[in-house]
Amino acid sequence: MRDALHASHADERHEHEEAIRRLEAEAKRLNDRIHAMYVDKLDGLVDTVFFEKMSNQWREEQARCQREIDRHRNADKSYLGEGISLFDLARNAQRLFAEQEPREKRRLLNFLLSNCTWEDGKVVATFHQPFDMLAETATAAARVEAGGSAKSTKSEIWLREQDSNLRPSG
Repeated sequence: MRDALHASHADERHEHEEAIRRLEAEAKRLNDRIHAMYVDKLDGLVDTVFFEKMSNQWREEQARCQREIDRHRNADKSYLGEGISLFDLARNAQRLFAEQEPREKRRLLNFLLSNCTWEDGKVVATFHQPFDMLAETATAAARVEAGGSAKSTKSEIWLREQDSNLRPSG
């Protein structure tokens, strides 16, 4: 699962880098417009009111681009760390639960579970995302180890099979 998370992070990072490149190009284009219009203003081709109106509009767009760039950079930094933290929490949840005071146990359960029901004399837990997928994957892995089938709609994405998004290499 860690390998899948790292691979997913590489894809995510690539998407963020592409978005940042597009936004930086847009910000540069807007800056070039402001400079060109300033030259036109100095040459008397554009009046001051129009220059101020358009340059303010383009500076607002530049600020929006910068906010989006910052958002992409922050998302890229937190993606892998948060994913590993969630994976570690899921892996250690049973031990953490056993060690906690009742109030902290409740907080942990509220974080992990969305709903619990009583069916046929057993508690059935419904997990929040992404813990639902991790639980399904763990169940499928246990079935495989016991000699059963691992086929499950949620766990198939973690199993090594041919990528459905085939891209040309190089």
